[in-house]
Amino acid sequence: MFIPPDRLKYHFARSGAAQSAIRLRASHLLIDTVMAQRVFGDTANAYLVYYPERHVLMLASVEDELFKSLHKASQHLLKDRNRQGDKSIALHETLIDHQIPAADRDLEYEFAAELGVLTVFL
Repeated sequence: MFIPPDRLKYHFARSGAAQSAIRLRASHLLIDTVMAQRVFGDTANAYLVYYPERHVLMLASVEDELFKSLHKASQHLLKDRNRQGDKSIALHETLIDHQIPAADRDLEYEFAAELGVLTVFL
């Protein structure tokens, strides 16, 4: 691809734009290192529940038994994505069951530190 010299700086500035801490890519929820550590700590599993009427995915550490009982959440594997500590969770089943577009994108989210709950808006 040819990029005229006067547009070269603009092209690289756009391609290096900061990404959201929470992203959907290849039907996986990607969580950056800092957010993963805040929400899940060092656990290898997470509780997850999706509320279709609000289009909200809620996640919490597997150590949070109250979250599991209140939300009837299911346990999912929290995979290491890279050496930096980014995590990923497979969402294939949730996306298909609720007919959610699987397009790669940054996602809006809220983290309630006092509750230890990550809310992701799909």
